[in-house]
Amino acid sequence: MIVDAQLHLWGEPSAGRPWPPGTAGSAHRARPYDAAELLAAMDGAGVDRAVLVPPSWEGDRNDLALAAAQRYPDRFAVMGRLDVTDPDRALAAVADWKAQPGMTGLRLTFHRPPHRELFASGALDALWPALEAADIPVALYPPGQLPQVGVVAARHPGLRLAVDHLALPTDVTGPAAFAELDDLLALAVHPRVAVKASCLPASSAEPYPFRDLDDPLRRVVDAFGPDRVFWGSDLTRLPCTYRECLDHVAGLPFLDEKDAERILGTALSDWLGWPE
Repeated sequence: MIVDAQLHLWGEPSAGRPWPPGTAGSAHRARPYDAAELLAAMDGAGVDRAVLVPPSWEGDRNDLALAAAQRYPDRFAVMGRLDVTDPDRALAAVADWKAQPGMTGLRLTFHRPPHRELFASGALDALWPALEAADIPVALYPPGQLPQVGVVAARHPGLRLAVDHLALPTDVTGPAAFAELDDLLALAVHPRVAVKASCLPASSAEPYPFRDLDDPLRRVVDAFGPDRVFWGSDLTRLPCTYRECLDHVAGLPFLDEKDAERILGTALSDWLGWPE
């Protein structure tokens, strides 16, 4: 069972479904990705199913991802976006979050204003216990704010958190991309914190098989164990083929077959409560 922890699909902006101002050039490519194209790519790479993460350039919309998960429930589940700029409204949405067919969790990004400041200031402090009580898994992208993730994890030990992309920046490659690695590894003391080893080739300064990633990834797996490391492609941002992204992790020299199997899908399925 190979499970991709992060795929995007999106549609064209329109009068009935406008994108937020200023996001028109943010999409990973000019032509949208739909469910049929994603499924064809998954089949071609040998990926059984995937978690859909609605992209930020469409705003806090989950409609297309949920429609795909409802149409193909054996292939897709959704970690949906939530508008946290109004913390009270966000809190009210938690109670019914997983009642949406196809919705398995929540995805939050804290690398741009105003979301970065909301996370750092503690403005979302009332949200974390609600998510913990509702047992909603949360994937979050917090480059530069990993110590704050540790604060949240310590206060809410029952909250499932997954750090997206190992918190690697999107505009740096090679060793410099791992400047915060020690802060990431420090989170391994919290047993409910996991990491998404997603879109890793974009952080490499070398061609496939991206050998400059071996040492930091070995340290990540040593710290978190294969049950808390989840492979993901972020396909539309890859600088390589889908299959190369998958084979890179499957062929890491320090992984045995069982550990690779966990990282490539079964561990994520267990963590999400998404049975085979």
